[in-house]
Amino acid sequence: MSQSIRLQKYLAQCGIASRRKAEILIAEGRVSVDGRIVDTMGVKIDPEVQNIFFDGKPVILEKEKIYILLNKPVGYVTTAADPQGRPIVTDLIGDIDERLFPVGRLDLDTQGALLLTNDGELAQKMQHPSFEVKKTYEALVVGKPKKKDLVSLEKGIVLEGKKTSPAQLVVIKKFSASTLIRIIIHEGRKRQVRKMFAAIGHPVNRLKRIAYGSLYLKNIPEGSYRRLNKQDLKKIFKNISLQMKK
Repeated sequence: MSQSIRLQKYLAQCGIASRRKAEILIAEGRVSVDGRIVDTMGVKIDPEVQNIFFDGKPVILEKEKIYILLNKPVGYVTTAADPQGRPIVTDLIGDIDERLFPVGRLDLDTQGALLLTNDGELAQKMQHPSFEVKKTYEALVVGKPKKKDLVSLEKGIVLEGKKTSPAQLVVIKKFSASTLIRIIIHEGRKRQVRKMFAAIGHPVNRLKRIAYGSLYLKNIPEGSYRRLNKQDLKKIFKNISLQMKK
């Protein structure tokens, strides 16, 4: 039995954009229903009997939900396409025909855990601040940060006029001219970890995301991936913590 749904919600479920961003796309006249442009909010559609297009391409809700955990290498961009011709993360997914999109982003010069899916609802949930999905990174920073500076990062510092949420940090290893630090945050500001360490005078040389919640990369080689099951997905929303080394 078919069921009507608000247009912006359907676009979000299909992974086109978040509901808020979908409303903007609708207002810009980039969405059509049965050949007619829809640019007002609140329109309900029935995907089973109506044809929805975004930028001239059909919008179809995938039946099978697919979840991929990729170990992203440095040098790949997390977008659907790149005007500069740089390699994109979906180039690394070779045996899946369904259209997948990355959940959030990893910078070009950052490697590690990146979730790709065709499940728009899960993507929204993971990125919504209310769920506070924790992301764990390992950062190799220049020099040896003082404990007081690390504590300031834990409590939150002001970046670009806004204070960061509390973070968790632990020193993994000290080298002669650098320090390896594990840091957990739940925010998703652009280049946030790099900016946090730069703010205390210890810029990041190498950055790798190793986990969402308690879902870790483990033995996934760089440039490879594995499919996730329901138990894996539950781990994304599990709270984790680290004890600061004295």
